[in-house]
Amino acid sequence: MSIKTREEASEYGLSLPDTYMDMPFSDKNWQLIRYKGNKKAFLWIYEREGHINVNVKAEPDKIYIWRDIYRSVIPGYHQNKEHWNTIILDGSIPDDDIRMMIAESYDLISDSPTKRIYEAVKRIPCGNVATYAQVAEAAGDRKMARAVGNALHRNPDPEHIPCYRVVNSKGELAGEFAFGGAGVQAGLLEKEGIEVKDGKVDLIRYGWKMYSGK
Repeated sequence: MSIKTREEASEYGLSLPDTYMDMPFSDKNWQLIRYKGNKKAFLWIYEREGHINVNVKAEPDKIYIWRDIYRSVIPGYHQNKEHWNTIILDGSIPDDDIRMMIAESYDLISDSPTKRIYEAVKRIPCGNVATYAQVAEAAGDRKMARAVGNALHRNPDPEHIPCYRVVNSKGELAGEFAFGGAGVQAGLLEKEGIEVKDGKVDLIRYGWKMYSGK
């Protein structure tokens, strides 16, 4: 999904768990996407000087990096410039990086289900696999299995967050491009002694026994 318009920006923001749109100002140019848990806004959407802009929160050690990389990432318009960036949607920034900045803002504003997902994945023992639902349950909410997939697709630290150990409810591996090419996920699992047959893993044999510590 590209992110160049007001509609595309809001659609992506609302695709993150437990979010809603708000228009609290008399100026209807401003749309806010908030996190339901604390009602804080993580995405501000508005038009300025002929382009749709979005304001996102960023960690102090990253906020200036984004500005250095892209000329269309500037200090937050009408917000604390030490904590917020403005992204000008002029087509010069790759969509994946825009999504990453929005997702990072969401994680900072929310109670960070993404971070809980990553911590759950780290707990999957070597030589085992877990389903998306298991990871969601370990992260505190079995209903957010879809969010698990979204989080793993933007895994910031594959070396320490072994998302290749996550399979679907049938034990099937992810698509061939998810880990950089066909057979990559299978190869990583096989190195840990897990047998992969016809793109599937035997969940009875290799499934994570969450409550037994195995």
